[in-house]
Amino acid sequence: MNRRAFTQRTATLASSMLGLASELTGQTPKRLVDADIGAALENARLSMLFQGKTAEGCRRWQKEFKTKLTELLGDSTPPKNWKVTVEKVVKLNDHVRHQILLEAKGIPSVPVYLLIPRDLAKGKKAPGVLCVHGHGEFGNDPIVGRNDLPGVEEVIQKSHYDYGLQFVRKGYVVAAPCMVPFGRRVNRRKYGGQDPCAVTLVRMQALGQLPITSNLRDLRWCLDLLQSRPEIQEDKLGCAGLSYGGRMTMMVAAMDPRIKVASVSGALNLLQERLSLRYSCGSQIIPKLLNYGDYSEIGSLIAPRPCVWETGSMDSLIVKPWDELFRKRLKNAYHVLGAKQNLVFDRFEGAHRWNGAVAYPLFEKVLK
Repeated sequence: MNRRAFTQRTATLASSMLGLASELTGQTPKRLVDADIGAALENARLSMLFQGKTAEGCRRWQKEFKTKLTELLGDSTPPKNWKVTVEKVVKLNDHVRHQILLEAKGIPSVPVYLLIPRDLAKGKKAPGVLCVHGHGEFGNDPIVGRNDLPGVEEVIQKSHYDYGLQFVRKGYVVAAPCMVPFGRRVNRRKYGGQDPCAVTLVRMQALGQLPITSNLRDLRWCLDLLQSRPEIQEDKLGCAGLSYGGRMTMMVAAMDPRIKVASVSGALNLLQERLSLRYSCGSQIIPKLLNYGDYSEIGSLIAPRPCVWETGSMDSLIVKPWDELFRKRLKNAYHVLGAKQNLVFDRFEGAHRWNGAVAYPLFEKVLK
């Protein structure tokens, strides 16, 4: 069952139970929890919104908000001591695909595809790109073009989802990890039709953990992997992702300055909007975030580095006027830092998919 079907089913069940309760008691409940939450969302504090007018003020705000965000997320530092286990190496026409595991004591192992161009001359170095997948049962398989696996080709065609493959064909070394709870990192059959994102959030919170923090750690770990490779220019790293991959691209670019350029696709939504208008997956939740800011403030931590924000004209997940508010807050940070040219909005004709028409040239400009 997909997220939309799950949400509709839950809403229908709740409505039926409410109707039954009304029949039995002869009255309608005076207060409903969704009404209470809606009112709380409408009055969310957002006490650390940036409203300054100077570059110095913005840099000071970025430092303070990043400190607060780190406090909310918890530790996302990758392990200092780790090893790479090679599961499989496949030589393809234009690149070599390494299927590996990142492993460290006391931390779940991370499946990663590492793609290296075949025409990279010995002793030469290339920029690296971290390519992040979104929701879906296939995890990171579509990102690297695994159309040899059942069902993957259809997903690739629908969402232009093989941007990892496209980047390696453009001469970059690519790392594409599998995140929690997707692909190889979850057994969906054990969830009884429930959404693994929601269930995983509840389970991890009981342990004092968050899915978004674990995934952030793993993405930063992949940056360590890229920088450890002899083929990589250590100071030339970018990041790109669609949907939840876009959200996590935003997160890792905001929190890790090693990323010099980013492309966030299909993720120009505010948490305040998603929680008030629709179901929002547990893998995106940061408890207490709305007391201080929203995703727009996290995105503003990327400034003044170059970033493309892709949105399709028919993407039903992008909601006006919320996306306009998001853009306004981003623009404020970039403008006062004197870097408005580094904030790029790619509004293309299409649905919820990766585009790349603006991102690929920008990555070329910044990293090569």
